[in-house]
Amino acid sequence: MQIARDWNVPASSSGFVTRFQVKADYVAKYEVQKVGSSIARELWVPAEELAEFNENIVGEIEVIREFS
Repeated sequence: MQIARDWNVPASSSGFVTRFQVKADYVAKYEVQKVGSSIARELWVPAEELAEFNENIVGEIEVIREFS
């Protein structure tokens, strides 16, 4: 939420927080990266792997917060 609110809103006037599941065996190849502060963690998926990543999403993508 911090990234969406504090970084995305000033840069582009809006930010969204989403929740979704990815197959565990697929996502295990990516290391969790710390960004900005010790509480901000994310997976860095190379752009050229995005289609494959999307194929491994299970279920729906849910928007849980919106900032503007």
